[in-house]
Amino acid sequence: MLRVIPDFRLAAVRFPLFHHFRSRRGGCGGAPRARDPAAAMNFSEVFKLSNLLCKFSPDGKYLASCVQYRLVVRDASTLQILQLYTCLDQIQHIEWSADSLFILCALYRRGLVQLRITVWSLCTKSVSYIKYPKACQQGITFTRDGRYLALAERRDCRDHVSIFVCSDWQLLRHFETDTQDLAGIEWAPNGCVLAAWDTCLEYKILLYSLDGRLLSTYCAYEWSLGIKSVAWSPSSQFLAVGSYDGKVRVLNHVTWKLLAELGHPAAVSSPSTVVYREAEKSPPLALGRLAFPPPRAPAGPRATTESKYEIATVPASLRTLKPTADRANPRMGIGALAFSPDNYFLATRSDSIPSAVWIWDVRKLRLFVVLEQLSAVRSFRWDPRQPRLAICTGGSQVYLWSPAGCVSVQVPGEGDFQVLSLCWHPSGDSLALLSKDHFCLCFLEAEEGVGTALGQQDDHT
Repeated sequence: MLRVIPDFRLAAVRFPLFHHFRSRRGGCGGAPRARDPAAAMNFSEVFKLSNLLCKFSPDGKYLASCVQYRLVVRDASTLQILQLYTCLDQIQHIEWSADSLFILCALYRRGLVQLRITVWSLCTKSVSYIKYPKACQQGITFTRDGRYLALAERRDCRDHVSIFVCSDWQLLRHFETDTQDLAGIEWAPNGCVLAAWDTCLEYKILLYSLDGRLLSTYCAYEWSLGIKSVAWSPSSQFLAVGSYDGKVRVLNHVTWKLLAELGHPAAVSSPSTVVYREAEKSPPLALGRLAFPPPRAPAGPRATTESKYEIATVPASLRTLKPTADRANPRMGIGALAFSPDNYFLATRSDSIPSAVWIWDVRKLRLFVVLEQLSAVRSFRWDPRQPRLAICTGGSQVYLWSPAGCVSVQVPGEGDFQVLSLCWHPSGDSLALLSKDHFCLCFLEAEEGVGTALGQQDDHT
């Protein structure tokens, strides 16, 4: 555990140079111009990175990144180096403490196998041990206020959940779950309900109260692959469950019954849905420089060419991927889903239609927008402050969507910067773009005098 102490005497290099970019919304047709999702953007210089390890501190003051066995802590606004730490081996995971004073660095190659959980107190330096943790997809979860910890356990060939009080690590509740092979647990944002779901071989999700009472059990179907992804809404009013049948089922917090079933067909036919389709920008013709035969495109996800969005005519067909039935972990079902911070939208991705992001209007429980990319979607993240979605596909572009429209932005710089992942600053003013060996920051400048476009979103239709 490393403590972050701002020491400007260690500032070896300062990077004041930025690439300025004024975004242009490509092909948004008659979409309202209440607010451009990327009014103006500044890109920082490119810095080295390993294992996609780059995270903002919770208070937004610092940015931590890793290069092999070195941990670099920068000022998040100026990118000035504040601290540089050297570890004994390659860093494979980092995590900020909630107060932004400490950084945990995990060196898995130096680790030992322990069939228990060790809790280290950074205040009293005491150590507590928790036995029987279960190695599953998501077996440990804290409430957002940090008061309680829920842990999935496996005892005597049965699944259990233990709830601990984090102030003194006393056991609050211990109960058995009605699951064959517990796959994951997650607290609701308000910390009142714990969701637990079974293995993908059986569709079952269970809702428990803080005192261990079973509130409800939901099963959509039997004898087929079941749950693949789960997400709570920020208000804790909705629980979205993505499954292998290509549908998202939304449960309500009052009765825990089905509120809506959201399908992901290969063709969008509703006239009230806007389909944005990415298209390559045609370069201007230089008549004196035509070559025959034309040069080959470089290998990779796509050549470094600029792109734009065009509005497709509805009904619109989407490119599908046929899953391989005779292999494990087939590429089918809802692989990713996330609510916007204001609870108004739900973004989803179906692994059988990997190049599309579906955005649902939660208030009306209908499909609002579909964005079809030229390449498969690698990651998408909501702005933590407003309904603005950032998307990357492994190419040299970053894509932004808001209720006012969408934009494709070319990442400037020499070489081919392939954006594999991204993360937002807690304020939503900047975005870290991560490639295999490098990262850069994208600073977003909002236009003055414009507010949110939520009141005008129905103008899309």
